[in-house]
Amino acid sequence: MKLYDSEWKLMEVVWANEPISAKQLSVLTSAQIGWNKNTTYTVIKKLIEKDVIARGEPNFMCTSLLKKEDAVKAETSSLIERVFAGSRKAFFAAFLEGEELSEEEIAELKAMIEKK
Repeated sequence: MKLYDSEWKLMEVVWANEPISAKQLSVLTSAQIGWNKNTTYTVIKKLIEKDVIARGEPNFMCTSLLKKEDAVKAETSSLIERVFAGSRKAFFAAFLEGEELSEEEIAELKAMIEKK
C-alpha cells in the first residue's frame, strides 16, 4: 500500500488523534499543515477509497484501517527495494555514512541487530 506525501501527512494526524471527526481533521490540518477544508476532505476521500481509513457516523468519525507500524514497514521495504536493490546492508551503510552517533545510539543499534 503506497501512501503519497499528502496521504501520509493526513494519516499522521489520524493516528495521533483517532477516532477523529472529519471536521476536526480539517481544523488540525489547517493549523499543522496549512491545508484548506477542501484539500483535507479530498485526501480523506482518497484514503477511504484505498481502504486506509473508515469514516462513519455520527459526525463522520475517521479511524485508521492501516496501523502506523505496518505503513512504516511497507515504506521502508519499498525504499530498500527501490533505492538499494533490496540490500539492507547497502541501506544501513548509506544511513550511517557521515552520521555522528553517540555511544548510546551505537549500543542500541548493536542490540537491535543482535536481536535479529
